[in-house]
Amino acid sequence: MARSSTKSGRVYERGRSERSDSVLDDPEVDREVVSRFGARTGLWVPLVARSRTIGLIAAHDKLGSDARFSDNDLRLAETFASRAAVAVDLSQRIARDALRRVVDAQELERRRLARELHDETGQALTSILLGLKTLEETVDGDEPRTAVGELRELVVRTLQDVRRLAVELRPKVLDDFGLVPALERLTETFGEQTGIQVRFESGLSGERLPAEVETALYRIVQESLTNIVKHARAGNISIALTRKPAAVAVVVEDDGDGFDPADIREGGYGLEGMRERVGLLDGRLQVESGEGVGTTLVAEIPLT
Repeated sequence: MARSSTKSGRVYERGRSERSDSVLDDPEVDREVVSRFGARTGLWVPLVARSRTIGLIAAHDKLGSDARFSDNDLRLAETFASRAAVAVDLSQRIARDALRRVVDAQELERRRLARELHDETGQALTSILLGLKTLEETVDGDEPRTAVGELRELVVRTLQDVRRLAVELRPKVLDDFGLVPALERLTETFGEQTGIQVRFESGLSGERLPAEVETALYRIVQESLTNIVKHARAGNISIALTRKPAAVAVVVEDDGDGFDPADIREGGYGLEGMRERVGLLDGRLQVESGEGVGTTLVAEIPLT
């Protein structure tokens, strides 16, 4: 049920207190619902913190001979709501700061591991390749030479896997050149590995964004592509990066099987992690899908 379809939802959206001496006569109240539990009067007080509604207090039928709520009742509820809003807002900010530290630590560790794989492990494997090539050229006998050649091919494949893993952990191009080149490389590699047609378009014109915004959008696209190849059975993917006056948005569309977002379990398809990333930057994530109609994911992050 949409928030705006209920009295509480409408009060939440308006952000101001309301009371009703007869809820059955209030055109915004669902009469069937209030009749079910016998409510006669109502009081709705939003919890507002830093000019933002973060919750709502709703009460029905004041105890006593008169079920109506008075002006004093309303002021008392607003006082309580004001103090509760401060506590809730503080709790949310503490949780948000803790999540941001976790995400930042994860990216730092990814960057460190990627650098070690690329610089240390990659260089060590390259040195082994050079040694094996020399050995292959100098060893006597077809059988030993074949064995050395097979070993060298194994090291080549391992080196390719190490480089791929390093890019998946933290692509160097993202730090050095920005989001657009990183997404170009990501979509090109994804298409080559999966055979899925990927079309990527950018409206940033080479503009660099704040590092945390670039990282968040890159991870969202990366996770979306992983979901598509695992679940969607799509043949075509469209990715569009657009710049708005005070925000940046990425849209990922596929022509796969689709799903019912209401049926996805908590954390399913990585959507919860995406929402957390976007939420840390005061952005929003929207997913539209349905059985057999593909999926459209939109992530928008403000830049002011």
